[in-house]
Amino acid sequence: MKVLVHIDDAERWQEALAERLPEAEIFTSAAPDDKRREADYLAAWKPPASLLREPMALKGIVNLGAGVDALLNNPGLPAGVPIVKLRDAGMAEPIGDYVRYGLLHFQRDFDRYRRQQRGREWHEHAMSDKADWPVGVLGLGAIGSRVASMVAADGFPVHGWSRSPKHLEGITCHHGDDGLAALLGRVKSLVLLLPDTPATRHIIDAVALARLPEGASLINPGRGTLIDEAALLDALGEGEAEGRLRGAILDAFPEEPLPEASPLWAHPRVWVTPHMAGPTPLAAALDQVAEALRSFEAGAPLDTVDPAAGY
Repeated sequence: MKVLVHIDDAERWQEALAERLPEAEIFTSAAPDDKRREADYLAAWKPPASLLREPMALKGIVNLGAGVDALLNNPGLPAGVPIVKLRDAGMAEPIGDYVRYGLLHFQRDFDRYRRQQRGREWHEHAMSDKADWPVGVLGLGAIGSRVASMVAADGFPVHGWSRSPKHLEGITCHHGDDGLAALLGRVKSLVLLLPDTPATRHIIDAVALARLPEGASLINPGRGTLIDEAALLDALGEGEAEGRLRGAILDAFPEEPLPEASPLWAHPRVWVTPHMAGPTPLAAALDQVAEALRSFEAGAPLDTVDPAAGY
């Protein structure tokens, strides 16, 4: 088995993967052309189209992350090669912590206290009980399900949404268009953990935002394409005064890094983080990659990506 690795810090991945797969030959995309073309498998994160267009007889591709939109939209992606992606691989825990921070930020009024501090204003707000703060989680895959369970364990009522029906203990599950409308109408904070697919792009548009209760908040550690930015800014309103939407904590954007000219940087009720909510723990990711490659080689069943669905 010959595995080609392409990712930032590829040599580190190469060494660690070689320890887990001593029977394999592991090399990086810095290897000579003829060596790269011997690859049976590609383990990569956002490979360039030029690499994918090289004449390799790939048996499979392992996407070194949970999001496959960049790979599926790559013009060099060879047709018919099965793809597997990292599914959680330790990312759910830090993403869950990011979401919990965001929920407490709004539920405990830290956004309002920060504004009061700037104005040297001393005023205590009545605390909302967690039981009275319903949370919506859009996307109930491996990460979304785990995050929803973490939030529910903290005492928040959680409503989850997926395209098809799901049943999760302690979570009120919704599905389909009617289910999405019902969820939006009853949550105080909305968390986005959907993949980037044609069906999910701008799923949070002006119509969706108008369905949220007055004063709701938005937390997006998912994909930047889920939100219609113009509609979001309109719902937030201008200046310090709260608009229909109380605030937004955003970790993902359609263009990254977020352009300097983006109005999101300076908006007083938007918090921008640089796509850091769910860093991939190397050890857990490598274990999953090694397992996938062995399954590929053995012809064992794999949960592969559906290019048509986008995940």
